[in-house]
Amino acid sequence: MKTFLNVINPVDMFFWTIRKNEKDVINLYNSLSPIMQLATGGSMLNFGYWEQNTSEPIVAQENLCSYFGNMAELENAKSVVDVGSGLSAPAIFWRKKYNNLKLFCININYDQLQFSGPQENMEFINSTSTKLPFSNRSVDRVLALESSQHFKPLKDFISESKRVLKSDGVFTLALPVTLQNTSLFKLGILKFTWSSEHYKLDYVRELVQLGGFKIHDEQLIGNKVYTPLANYYIENRQELKKSILQKYPNYVEKILYKSILKMKKASDQKIIDYVVLKCKF
Repeated sequence: MKTFLNVINPVDMFFWTIRKNEKDVINLYNSLSPIMQLATGGSMLNFGYWEQNTSEPIVAQENLCSYFGNMAELENAKSVVDVGSGLSAPAIFWRKKYNNLKLFCININYDQLQFSGPQENMEFINSTSTKLPFSNRSVDRVLALESSQHFKPLKDFISESKRVLKSDGVFTLALPVTLQNTSLFKLGILKFTWSSEHYKLDYVRELVQLGGFKIHDEQLIGNKVYTPLANYYIENRQELKKSILQKYPNYVEKILYKSILKMKKASDQKIIDYVVLKCKF
């Protein structure tokens, strides 16, 4: 089995994080997403939604999928486009929960599309978020669960979503956002390890509205995302560290740990948050 050092070196990782173009994001996810799998024991790549009695990351991640699915009104949908579908675990979760869904997983990362193998009522399409391969007014839902922070330009993804959605369709986003200035002083190590665009909440709202949507529901859930996730890692660090060090050198886990501590602090100080938006025409 290849180790982390066979696949990536720190200089590459630094430039991937700074540039954040599509190829860089693919390289980052191919190299680093196994950390999430090692830490959670599953294939979901989201931060999770941690309720009071949630003690395991897989449960938290499924909670977020359920929360997001309810917000998107998936119980009333048939054709659903999941953009930036990752390893397709959320789409598989929704297909099992909502029997009538036909799901299209859109991912520019071809390797991730191959991960789950064939699935009933699901199609896997290698495409960019800014040129969706669907005809006008042809789908019921467009979803972006913790993925649209990587889409560039974001406004093109929003306009494409408007184009392919039916008149009664629902456009739903969940993504990390900033609430304050994101200077190096404010974000610290997150300035370099937060490997997506640092979109401000007001900027996302403005783009959605300029793109022809009305925001029907907005929920800020960062207090149930960042702090409990950080607490879980801190409490279980020694065990998680053993798993991570099977594939990665020690410095990677140290950077991860410092980033998690800073993430918790930034959330507690209301510098960052996590927004879920339900939008309609």
